[in-house]
Amino acid sequence: ADRALRLDAEAGLPPLYANASFENFLLPRENPVAYRELTEVFLSVRGYAREFPNTKQPGLLLMGYPGTGKTHLAVAALRSIMAKGFAGLFYDYQNLLDKIRSGYDAASGASDREAYRIAMDAEILLLDDLGAHRVTEWVEDTVTSIITTRCNQRKPLIATTNLIDPDAGFSTRERRTDGSVDYKTTLTERIGERARSRLFEMCRVIKMPLVEDFRIRRQRVAGT
Repeated sequence: ADRALRLDAEAGLPPLYANASFENFLLPRENPVAYRELTEVFLSVRGYAREFPNTKQPGLLLMGYPGTGKTHLAVAALRSIMAKGFAGLFYDYQNLLDKIRSGYDAASGASDREAYRIAMDAEILLLDDLGAHRVTEWVEDTVTSIITTRCNQRKPLIATTNLIDPDAGFSTRERRTDGSVDYKTTLTERIGERARSRLFEMCRVIKMPLVEDFRIRRQRVAGT
């Protein structure tokens, strides 16, 4: 129990999600369709955490639009796994890349220089908002290296992303009311084909349903 508390404190969880758990995840009970769809997602994520480490795929990828509760569920899964004694580490995707990049500067701190190695070696890595960064060759190579290394070594990766992928059931095109077509940015476009392929190979991929913004729903319940 002491180890679990220490691991939780050292995981780098942001204050907003420090207490996120399966028990306090809010389901939209006022909307039967959304309730059913989100309950299926909830049970799948909880099942992954309960089965860990005896899961067919070591990773978990939550895909969906902003405000669907991805980060809450990802952190809930991570905390549930850490309660078993496994070490986990939370990183915001863009913050991790910024730390790795600044680590090349001779004047950078030790933590920045270690960020790349830590992302590779962490027992369980949670990457929040994967792909939320402009595409450059350096970004693509760095992300591919981290994901490929973790995949080859079967090191668990939990990731969330606002980006879509047709293989996860998303449509890449949406027709507007004026008849024009809106093309959605895909995960492949942001992290590259190699990283995307390895990610789908190592992860249980879960599509989040379109529901009322989770943050708004949480605030409304808190105010009642």
